[in-house]
Amino acid sequence: MSRTALDGPSAGKTAAPETAEPTGAQRVRIILVLGALVALAPLTIDMYLPALPAISDDLGVSSSTVQLTLTGTLLGLGLGQLFIGPFADAVGRRVPLIAGTSLHIAASLLCLVAPNIAVLSVLRTLQGVGAAAAMVVALAVVRDLFAGRAAATTLSRLMLVMGAAPILAPTLGGAILLTGSWRGVFGALAVLGVLLLIVAVLALKETLPPERRRAGEIRPVLRTYRSLLVDREFVALTLVAALGMSALFAYVSGSSFVLQEQYGLDQQEFALMFGAGAIAIIGASQFNVVLLGRFGPRRIVFFALAAATAFGLVLTAMAVTGLGGLLGFVIPLFFVMAAVGFVLPNAPALALSRHGEAAGTAAAVLGAAQFGLGALVAPLVGVLGNGGPAIAITMTCGSAVAFAALAAVVLRARRTQALVSAQTS
Repeated sequence: MSRTALDGPSAGKTAAPETAEPTGAQRVRIILVLGALVALAPLTIDMYLPALPAISDDLGVSSSTVQLTLTGTLLGLGLGQLFIGPFADAVGRRVPLIAGTSLHIAASLLCLVAPNIAVLSVLRTLQGVGAAAAMVVALAVVRDLFAGRAAATTLSRLMLVMGAAPILAPTLGGAILLTGSWRGVFGALAVLGVLLLIVAVLALKETLPPERRRAGEIRPVLRTYRSLLVDREFVALTLVAALGMSALFAYVSGSSFVLQEQYGLDQQEFALMFGAGAIAIIGASQFNVVLLGRFGPRRIVFFALAAATAFGLVLTAMAVTGLGGLLGFVIPLFFVMAAVGFVLPNAPALALSRHGEAAGTAAAVLGAAQFGLGALVAPLVGVLGNGGPAIAITMTCGSAVAFAALAAVVLRARRTQALVSAQTS
């Protein structure tokens, strides 16, 4: 495939944002604020992972049942964005952010007294909805202020936060479990929500002026969604981003059971090993900034997915046969995670670059696809047995399907280029 087809006709040449891109200290400040926003979702997802076996024992349910609390969080993150995105395009970015963060705080406090797994699952879903507001607003602000490679670079910097959060979250959760029960984890999430609310109120200025806001009525919103869903390239790139995220969620949902129960790690050892996987994502996402200086984001995603699929096959073989024990499992796993680290910032940037006029709604579709698919992957790993092979097979299949979807986009771009060349010759 030609480099032009891989990079795409618009690689690095997407429409500029409607306002001047921030530079220097202003850009650093914005990235720090957005980093605080995107940290809420991974902290909400990951901080209680070391407590999953304890929740299972305390509430008297199976491991696959307790994973429904994770599914609830991911559903809230996914479906919540579908409503919050158009709302953010209609009223601006700050109001949905403040309302969503307040909901997250309230749900976290109620989790402290959840009497059973059903109530806990509902409250975790509400936590997800609250965290969805922070995720949508962060992505929409990136699209409000940046375009093209600048957007991909900014998202790579945010991936540093999203990668660091999984390192910190299980460690914090493990520390809380040393001195208290699993319920204390939700008290800590409530405190984090309050801190984020303060950041949102004091440090984030409105980035969507009134003249660029869209009607919030049902019909215009549905028309906006339709315009996104009939854009085949946007849909394909969204699928790529979602499948890349599904590989991450397969690891997140099953890792605590595999590493603690199958390989015998304690809660603190699990937190360290889980963090090592996050380091692989961090390193890749930051090296991605260097690669963006030479290659378009589409080209990087293409080869990253090919690598993820190849390493996934190795991981599956090692997990099924048991060769190499713990190291035989985690080494190819970390290579898959590193490959995914190149996909996570670039695929969303490519998808969002196509619809700057509806950045909030486009971010909502993207986020809903990512976390909605994650919500399906979490119980799937449980159904497959919560073992190493379950994680390996799910991650590999997600990477392979994403690669096929992107290859279809590239082939379509090649056909379009050939048609244009024939018409102009």
